[in-house]
Amino acid sequence: MAHIPADGSEKDGAGRPGVNPVSGRRETEEERADRRWGDLLQELRVAQTGVQILFGFLLAVVFQPRFAELSATDRTIYVVTVMLGSGTAAALIGPVSYHRLLTGRRMKPQTVTWASRMTKLGLGLLFCTMCSALLLIMRVALHNAVALWLVGAMALWFLACWFGFPLWALVRGDGREPGREDRNTRDEDGPGPS
Repeated sequence: MAHIPADGSEKDGAGRPGVNPVSGRRETEEERADRRWGDLLQELRVAQTGVQILFGFLLAVVFQPRFAELSATDRTIYVVTVMLGSGTAAALIGPVSYHRLLTGRRMKPQTVTWASRMTKLGLGLLFCTMCSALLLIMRVALHNAVALWLVGAMALWFLACWFGFPLWALVRGDGREPGREDRNTRDEDGPGPS
């Protein structure tokens, strides 16, 4: 009879990891945490690059001669955008610090969980930063209400790409293996408690 530890993975008679009924993978809790951490690092590399470029652009704007000509509303939008960009950078760089401070303390599964939460928060802040930056640019470029419509349309596109399509795939059951129950297809990375 297989032994089922608290992490949900089964062990075969020789003590080797069995197939985890939740993820469908043959891995221990530590192996799963290592895999999830590697996946998260790859995702963070993409997001951090975009944030660094955007934030660098935002920091340079204030030193441009034309900045003095901005209206009070545009300056307020700029300040909000810079603060959102700062929060985004903190949230997306935070997992690295979290991991570094907890390395060697046998807390990798918890580290991955919290780093994943920080990354989700960072993506939400990145969405807000992108929309705010677009609003500032469109207001300066167009000087009319079309700017709001363009930013609104782009915000919907961001929401569709970042959240809508993945949720649609989840609802449709894409990636589900034949014969597996829906409750067994969710990996530990999935939409769990925040």
